[in-house]
Amino acid sequence: MKTKKLFRFDFWNIVTLIIVVVFALFLIYPLFSLFASGFKDSETQAFTLDNFARFFQKKYYLRTLWHSFLVTTCTTILAVAIGAPLAYFTTVYKVKLKGLIDILIIISMLSPPFIGAYSWIVLGGRSGIVTKFFRNVFGIETPSVYGFGGILLVLTLKLYPYIYLYTKGALKKVDSSLSEAAESLGCNPFRKITTVIIPLIAPTILAGSLLVFMNALADFGTPMLIGEGYTVMPVLIYSEFISEVGGKANFAAALAVILVIITGVMFLGQKYVVNKKSFTMSSLRPIQEQKLHGWKNVLMHTMIAIVVFLSIIPQLTVVFTSFKATKGAMFTDGFSLESYKSIFSNLGSSILNTYKFGIVAIVIIVFVAMFIAYITTRRRSWITNIIDSMTMFPYIIPGSVLGITLLLAFNRKPMLLSGTAFIIILAFVVRRLPYTLRSSSAILYQISPSMEEAAISLGDSPVKTFFKVTAIMMLPGVVSGAILSWITIINELSASVILYTGSTRTMSVAIYTEVIRSSYGTAAALASILTLTTVISLLLFFKLTGKKEISL
Repeated sequence: MKTKKLFRFDFWNIVTLIIVVVFALFLIYPLFSLFASGFKDSETQAFTLDNFARFFQKKYYLRTLWHSFLVTTCTTILAVAIGAPLAYFTTVYKVKLKGLIDILIIISMLSPPFIGAYSWIVLGGRSGIVTKFFRNVFGIETPSVYGFGGILLVLTLKLYPYIYLYTKGALKKVDSSLSEAAESLGCNPFRKITTVIIPLIAPTILAGSLLVFMNALADFGTPMLIGEGYTVMPVLIYSEFISEVGGKANFAAALAVILVIITGVMFLGQKYVVNKKSFTMSSLRPIQEQKLHGWKNVLMHTMIAIVVFLSIIPQLTVVFTSFKATKGAMFTDGFSLESYKSIFSNLGSSILNTYKFGIVAIVIIVFVAMFIAYITTRRRSWITNIIDSMTMFPYIIPGSVLGITLLLAFNRKPMLLSGTAFIIILAFVVRRLPYTLRSSSAILYQISPSMEEAAISLGDSPVKTFFKVTAIMMLPGVVSGAILSWITIINELSASVILYTGSTRTMSVAIYTEVIRSSYGTAAALASILTLTTVISLLLFFKLTGKKEISL
């Protein structure tokens, strides 16, 4: 009697096995190391709960956790209050320069928030351009951009585009017949929005809100630059890790564990609510744009212009100040290219590292994403379902936590990776893989399996069929996701600032260190190069995909 083989060594089973091993080594093992370190005593390495007891017993640490929740909650509320109405106006009504508005909002979203923090320091800091103007001309002291208010300003302007894009995508799926039915039953515009439109798009807004919450909770650069004593969890984790790195950073690991648990619970809770409330909409008759007249039209365009201007002002500020003449760390009258000369002579390696590490990471991401997308959509099993779930981990791991996680796991032989370029690239791949993976899976669902079956029936092997047929047909989706991954990679700071050394410093880390040193001219020049790269990448995305917007 022949026994049935449980595992066949064909190409895709081997690929699946390799992916499981890679995920176990570079994601599960580091997370296990993080959790294990959090439960160890820094001196004896014995099991203990003292690290967690220390956190919950000291008011300073609990106040930091409260600060994080206050900032993230307020940011999420403001992002919804700005992004959802803006999406409604640009979808339902005719708005001039709508395409340009979308592009400017997307650019503001894809630029790193610490550039926004730097820009508002230049504009509204103690010696900022706007601060000095109001002080000298009107004798008025403007509100400080430091502390809670500044963090809230920067994060809201950075993150409301997520709500805007999510809401706009949902509104395009609403059938106009539902609005017409509500109007025929006597609903006024306000009641129609509150009783028909909002319930329809609420699950989508909730999904966008979680993304805003997670990004605000995980952000390190903004509170570090303009917090001025208003400490939040990522900054606390970074500070504790740096101060303890000479010994055992077990307390920092315990803080990271607490943050991972919080983000994990938030993610699972949101997923449960959305799954219960979600439904499918089929827009046979999409909402038709209407034209507003009179003062309402003027008011709408004015509000949109103000929001977009405030969103894009960080990019305008860094480009403008990058050409300002400097004397030491201070700006002076006139314009100059000295800041650019300085960065290319002193910080050229950081620029080169950004592109070099980014390109290597993107190549790895593209291949891994294509293979994972294929096995999780075409060869579904309990193993591929686990792989699919594991790919969601980067969504709930803040960058600073990931940096500490990788250092704890790979800081000793035989896997000594700390201080190398490999660990930076690994962080890029782990954090940014989901963008390309998601777009790859989405386009694969649109490709009929019959195309592959036809190639196999003509004599091609399954492997040849994948590379000659399926992979080529997947390219548009893969490329669009890869460009988004690339944009977020070159702007990455949270993990890089923990993992870098003098030889592996990237542009985002260099900008951060230059701002800390108050060398604003060189910081502006580096930020301008980063912004230009982001804009070119975004235009390339639109060109290759034929789209005029990014769907999340």
